[in-house]
Amino acid sequence: MPEAPEVEALTLFLRERLTGHVVRSVEVTEFRAMKTRARPLDEIVGRSVTGVTRFGKHIDVDLEGTHLSVGFGRAGWATWDDGAASISPDGGAAVIARVTFDDGVLGITDAGDWLSVQLHVVDDPLDVPAVAKLGPDAADPTFSREDLVRALGKRRKQLKALLQEQESLAGIGNAYSDEILYVARLSPLAHAAALTDEEVTRLHEALREVLDEAVAARTGVPIAEQKAAKVAAMRVHGRTGEPCPHEHGTIEDIPGTKGGGQYCPTCQPAPA
Repeated sequence: MPEAPEVEALTLFLRERLTGHVVRSVEVTEFRAMKTRARPLDEIVGRSVTGVTRFGKHIDVDLEGTHLSVGFGRAGWATWDDGAASISPDGGAAVIARVTFDDGVLGITDAGDWLSVQLHVVDDPLDVPAVAKLGPDAADPTFSREDLVRALGKRRKQLKALLQEQESLAGIGNAYSDEILYVARLSPLAHAAALTDEEVTRLHEALREVLDEAVAARTGVPIAEQKAAKVAAMRVHGRTGEPCPHEHGTIEDIPGTKGGGQYCPTCQPAPA
């Protein structure tokens, strides 16, 4: 799943590459991805790009006031082909749509077993329901401890799940939630309501450290290499059975995640 650091890198690439360029044609190969049936993708043909903005794990392409919103979902991503630097779909991912510009072709792909990419053509990014519901952007450098406190509330919800709840704080998914909790030395099974002030501070500091480092590291990495760069940078996520980076034990699957999340039980002991 692409998360805020990867989507931010893609946003920067597209902003630099597409601003001022005109859409020549469009093609949708999976019509279930179009969520605005009354406004087909053809509406953007002939329009030029005036801006590209990230909203959590979504990208908004402003085309002279008409917006193409791309929600990448669980397994979506992008390709770019300008004739000189063709970027192929990762691992045979299905191409959902193609947008041909005057200088290249942007492809939207989905590698999942079920379709999760969503495409909207709207007048305002907030017309997209998932974007309108987003909480504050966790990858924004100004995301403060107070923002985190508001997101956590006094809820009896496990931290692993809460960090991925886009309505509470946007941009974090499965992988970075594992990384943040490991750096914070907090159990993914701990409830938000049970955190002490010191633990909230640790969580905020870890969130800033992990996301700031990831955004910086992903910036400038070619689109086709983003997934590999993300995987290589993980401390615990996806590393079941490997030694803890701090040499305190062995990385294990988080109970109840069916292998979808990882942690170090020694560094992140279960709450009493």
